[in-house]
Amino acid sequence: MNEKVKSKDVLIETASRLFKVRGYCGVGLNDIIEESGIPKGSLYYYFPEGKEQLAIAAIDNTKKLVMEDIKHIFNKTSNLIDALQAYVYELSKVFGEGGDPIGSPIGTIAGEKHSTSEPIRLACEATFKSWQSIYTEKFLEAGYPEDQAKSLATVFHALTEGGILLALTMKSGKPLEAIAEKIPSLFIKKLVEK
Repeated sequence: MNEKVKSKDVLIETASRLFKVRGYCGVGLNDIIEESGIPKGSLYYYFPEGKEQLAIAAIDNTKKLVMEDIKHIFNKTSNLIDALQAYVYELSKVFGEGGDPIGSPIGTIAGEKHSTSEPIRLACEATFKSWQSIYTEKFLEAGYPEDQAKSLATVFHALTEGGILLALTMKSGKPLEAIAEKIPSLFIKKLVEK
């Protein structure tokens, strides 16, 4: 890997980690420079528009990492309920006591910047839509009609985002464990007679 790509990646990873810990508003460019060890000139070389541009790159990086995680867990089983539960139980480990979810949660940045930065809001929206598309695909594979699969994917995503926020606040994976335990009763396909 060449030095330019490596320095840019270090900046993105450092920004992701700091935004996760302190939120967007709690992190300045000097914090990112100090933590990453990358010179200020390099930061502005890769991100001439500054913090907002770097945040968007960090959000995109997180989107890809989380998509890989979701796909990895979902590919282990074709059963919808088992896949959803496995994913939420994994989240409970990551976001519970001692977890260190690099680059997460996107919801924190979305909450902070949705009304003051349209580019960041759009990056968060694109991230959420990408994750929901994977959930939708899993519901489609289970035989749900497309409209219902999309709707249920949104519900599942809202549950996980809310569960992550609760887990972080409580410093416990228990809220996510509770969600995982309820998945069978929430998402078992009901046959409707025509």
